[in-house]
Amino acid sequence: FRVQGMSYPPLSIIIPVYNSGDSVLRVVEEVETELLERVESLEFILVNDGSTDTSPQVIRELAQRNPRVTSILLTRNFGQHNALLCGLREARASILITMDDDGQHPASEIPKLLDCLLDGGKDVVYGMPEQDEHNLWRNLSSWVTKLSLGTVMGKGGAFDTSAFRVFRRELVDVFRDFNSPNIVIDVLLAWSSSQYAAVNVEHRPRRQGESTYTFRKLLGHAANMLTGFTALPLRFASLVGLAAGFIGICLLIFVVLRALLSGTSVPGFAFTATIITFFAGVQLFCLGIMGEYLARMHFRSMNRPPYAVREQIGAKKDSE
Repeated sequence: FRVQGMSYPPLSIIIPVYNSGDSVLRVVEEVETELLERVESLEFILVNDGSTDTSPQVIRELAQRNPRVTSILLTRNFGQHNALLCGLREARASILITMDDDGQHPASEIPKLLDCLLDGGKDVVYGMPEQDEHNLWRNLSSWVTKLSLGTVMGKGGAFDTSAFRVFRRELVDVFRDFNSPNIVIDVLLAWSSSQYAAVNVEHRPRRQGESTYTFRKLLGHAANMLTGFTALPLRFASLVGLAAGFIGICLLIFVVLRALLSGTSVPGFAFTATIITFFAGVQLFCLGIMGEYLARMHFRSMNRPPYAVREQIGAKKDSE
């Protein structure tokens, strides 16, 4: 355990950058002002995820004049979690911190997370916003996403996750060789440890632009977690198939008993059409779930990398 008041161990700040040329520089400066004199060493890993504004040039120039900054430019937009994985693999410090590039995560709140991690003996600590300022649809989709994450992780605390994280480097070593185009960092962290906590922190308005996580994207993210990291949808499809089969048997018994007891069959085309439509829908639904898994197996067999680096400026890994 760390003695209260002592300096923090080496820190790596990983920031995925997407169209935030006007804000990411201020984020770096704010973190340096807050932590530079309180840590043994500090490094920034800025991963440009296919930005279309001035972000690549901004972080490139920052890395050239600041030895604490490593700039990584990906060849295209791979997604926030893929960019994070790239940065995590380049990190060299013993404690890793992930932050957004839009200034919503105040640097002054980082010590709260570090104190909980180091003094509380945790492996992962999330910074949860004290107030959620999103609209109804965004909140609903976020709830579905976190519910899916909780299903995958098998922990009720999955509702306490955010992009503002502090965790130990040893956790990254567990999934360092993970190679899939579908990445969810929180699931990978859950594979590595069950010792995690959440701390309430200030959550500021965005300094630039709008969030790219729309209602549709968040629902797609939830579907990706369920089909990419758990067999629960397949089990659900099996249960639906069993339920449909049970209904079919009950209907068969009903038709046979009615014919034996009253001597009449069940009349009506509507009844027959309804039953056929119901069972056809169940079959197509189950086939769709199995198709999702087959598609992921296909993409995995193609051995597609989770990201591709175009350029890197700054410190390299010690092993290189």
